[in-house]
Amino acid sequence: MTTPALDETDRDLLALLRENARLPTAELARRLKLSRTTVQSRIERLERQRAITGYTVVVPDELEASLVRAHVMITLAPRRSGVIEATLRKIAEVRVLHSVSGPFDLIAIVAARSIGELDALIDRIGELDGVERTTSAIVLSTRIQR
Repeated sequence: MTTPALDETDRDLLALLRENARLPTAELARRLKLSRTTVQSRIERLERQRAITGYTVVVPDELEASLVRAHVMITLAPRRSGVIEATLRKIAEVRVLHSVSGPFDLIAIVAARSIGELDALIDRIGELDGVERTTSAIVLSTRIQR
């Protein structure tokens, strides 16, 4: 699928939805100075074009303060990314998975209940067939999240 062309109003709408995806259509319309029907049509079009691929819940750090979060940088053997991605998708502690350029192939953002569980999780990832190496960094705090 091709990347949808976004105009300034689409970008403004997406920015509002990033801040609060539960804003009522009437409130979005008021802030954008558009009709409710226009805003609803734009949202539906953006969903069809996959500019909006879903809505989620963001739990504040203070509610997950007991979790230990880390970025796990993963180096893969050639042609193993599909299998590794499918396996990591099944691990609930893997919250986000990025494919990246540079010295690593993937960066997984993970959350565990303790340092011990995090250590075991990183070992589990490192033992996957096709993972050559992992490097990890524990998240101390989140300064910006949009």
